[in-house]
Amino acid sequence: MKSKVYFCREVSKEKVVEMFQLLEKDLPGKVAVKVHSGEEGNQNYLKPEFMKPMVDYVHGSVVECNTAYSGERNTTEKHLKTLKKHGWNDLFSVDLLDEEGPDFVVPVKNGTHLKEDYLGKNIQNYDSMLVISHFKGHPMGGYGGALKQLSIGCASSVGKAWIHSAGTNKDQYTLWGNLPAQDDFLESMAEAASAVVDYFQGKMAFINIMANMSVDCDCCADAEDPCMKDMGILVSLDPVAIDQACIDLVQNSSDPGKNHFMERVNSRNGIHTIEKAAELGVGSREYELIEI
Repeated sequence: MKSKVYFCREVSKEKVVEMFQLLEKDLPGKVAVKVHSGEEGNQNYLKPEFMKPMVDYVHGSVVECNTAYSGERNTTEKHLKTLKKHGWNDLFSVDLLDEEGPDFVVPVKNGTHLKEDYLGKNIQNYDSMLVISHFKGHPMGGYGGALKQLSIGCASSVGKAWIHSAGTNKDQYTLWGNLPAQDDFLESMAEAASAVVDYFQGKMAFINIMANMSVDCDCCADAEDPCMKDMGILVSLDPVAIDQACIDLVQNSSDPGKNHFMERVNSRNGIHTIEKAAELGVGSREYELIEI
């Protein structure tokens, strides 16, 4: 069966909740809501005020993890300050999952590059997860969506280094001088995503927001301004299908900025993350797009 992906062209905080309700999905117990807190200086990340109705609806806690590159979020002390500065603590219960070690290690089934994934240990305190992804480009992955939030997003700083190095390095400070082949990195992202999906055993839902669509990620302090107009909100229970649908919507768009956006995706072979995730059984690239 094709996975269902619901899509609407309106982008508003109220519409996010309406779209989520279409999934008829109960997220049990304590709900982690994975967001991107935004690097200091970034102008494109989705702000806490936009997230509030959806987070409140599921009675969730906002969760994040430290980064593995220089900036204002690569240590617990700096990241906590950035979270507060960006206003997340004013509106939500916020949990920096790898605030303290040791990491929570989960197995990667059928991984070529990774045999284990390193998550922020506080993820064990949650029964289910809502993944809210800002769909946009990415300097390394080509694009950022649900699969990136599952993999890089849920990984501790050690886990991020592990993924970026395709399972050869856990040190963020020596990582960047010796990166693996691009496809090895993309496959490692898919493998890490599979581990998180396996961990939550179906107690997950995914929302992709196609707004502020820059070719750069929210992790970039000096990001390009958006090159495409806002396209809409997508919701699904399948992270592979929702990312594939976003890529297809961009490719089929008449927006004059799509060539610039897709150059970023294609020059990094970004679609390969989706291909590998489907191969691992994370989800399906075949989907039914239901426009609301």
